[in-house]
Amino acid sequence: MPAEPPEPPADKPLATKTTKDCISIVWPGTTYDGGAPVIGYKVEMCEDGQNKWTILSKDVFSTGFAVKNVKEGKKYKFRVSCINTKGTSKPSKVSDAIAAVEAAGDEVDEEDEPDEKAFEPRKIAAKKGNIKEEYDIREELGKGKFGTVNKCVEKKTKKMLAAKFIKIEKEADRKEVDHEVRIMQLLQHPKLLQLYDLYSAGKNMCLVLEYVSGGELFDRVISDEFELTEKEVTFFMRQICEGVKFMHTQKVLHLDMKPENILCIRKNSNKIKIIDFGLAQIYKPGLSVSCGTPEFYAPEIVTYDPVAYTTDMWSVGVICYILLSGFSPFVGDDEGETLSNIQEGEWDFDDECFDEISDPAKDFIENLLTLEQDERLEASEALEHDWLKKEMKSAKALSKGRLKKYVIKKRWLKAFNAVRAMIRVKCVI
Repeated sequence: MPAEPPEPPADKPLATKTTKDCISIVWPGTTYDGGAPVIGYKVEMCEDGQNKWTILSKDVFSTGFAVKNVKEGKKYKFRVSCINTKGTSKPSKVSDAIAAVEAAGDEVDEEDEPDEKAFEPRKIAAKKGNIKEEYDIREELGKGKFGTVNKCVEKKTKKMLAAKFIKIEKEADRKEVDHEVRIMQLLQHPKLLQLYDLYSAGKNMCLVLEYVSGGELFDRVISDEFELTEKEVTFFMRQICEGVKFMHTQKVLHLDMKPENILCIRKNSNKIKIIDFGLAQIYKPGLSVSCGTPEFYAPEIVTYDPVAYTTDMWSVGVICYILLSGFSPFVGDDEGETLSNIQEGEWDFDDECFDEISDPAKDFIENLLTLEQDERLEASEALEHDWLKKEMKSAKALSKGRLKKYVIKKRWLKAFNAVRAMIRVKCVI
């Protein structure tokens, strides 16, 4: 099926912070990307009581935007459109009228932010009944080669969740889903996406999952209303290491740790969830794999040598390096050069952006991006490292320009590859 312009965002924009001259807004993603990844957003505004819409930007690359130079006391409405390589969606629902006023009260520090609501480990067994008997199925959140994902509400508890509907076309598909389910049944932890329920009937399966609405971590970080500091990075890295530590205590290797697989639980939250356990494996001595995302491969994956728990921690080190600098430490002009850089351990702190990064942060990365597996920090050791263990009182804001370019480039490459794949399919047909 050829690509087309996307659907608009799933709901209206909301205000996260207001001052007398700035309104920060966020919005959910599209319900359908049109068959090509969303690569940006168009944001429009009009004064309350009028119908003259002004385009604020056509180049917003995250699901948040700080609207500056508004007039104190005036009220404004906003709408947002999604953009992919095929065009621009219709506008979203219009926001409520938002006043440009100084918000009362102090902001909540992320350390004090409550964690996920009433997280409880669950024992999951596949049910044969109709999911609609226990859940109200709501709007579609997205679709892909696996099927569709819808919002859903558990009738008994009124809890908002996500229902992932999967059509089993062949036995290999069932084995793939069964494997992911077995892994997720082991991974019941607040920092890992929770499998909440499971339905299986013939060729149809449905995974009921936690509903995580905040989008990818890097999209949160590059948004205009977010101030990136080294302290914020330690907060993210601590949570990532907590999730990885639990996986490893369950003898599970994730094997695809990358920014796209780290989501924020809500739009204005700094709490995260690690997702996507499709490539995860139960660890056993001698296990070798060739999977994941090349940019985040550990050296032993490049050489197809046995992996270890520290294989995931190498990838965590790459994520940390990118967050602090906006640069990917090993990426080359092509995949071959990237893999060669990884195999040789070719990376450094030479760029001037590292002049303002603390020595403990650099030491943390150095102890993860080391070629020898047994010399890398395990997740439990990383959590005891001074950089994560000692509370940073304050920190200077880090430049986000390079990180924005990194995210934008990845998004365009994803869109380009999706279009190229569709062209190939069309040629075959």
